[in-house]
Amino acid sequence: MQNFDFAAPAELFPSRNRKVASKVKYRRFDSAADAIRYAIEELPEPLLLGACIEINERRLGHQEIRALYTSDAYPLKKSKAA
Repeated sequence: MQNFDFAAPAELFPSRNRKVASKVKYRRFDSAADAIRYAIEELPEPLLLGACIEINERRLGHQEIRALYTSDAYPLKKSKAA
């Protein structure tokens, strides 16, 4: 995704998977980079699969979230575990 604005505010909508007990709720982030980092590094895998991040009225699914996190343009330091 060329020219992606990692500084734009973002909202995280976690999975609605009722089979997985979760205390993860809707969250707002000051930047898309923070939302992407949280989704990849903090969300359990089953919740990430159904999660989406909304940035500038555009929704990104788990595959797009992963692609942005692994891109060379991603501005934050990545966790070694992720």
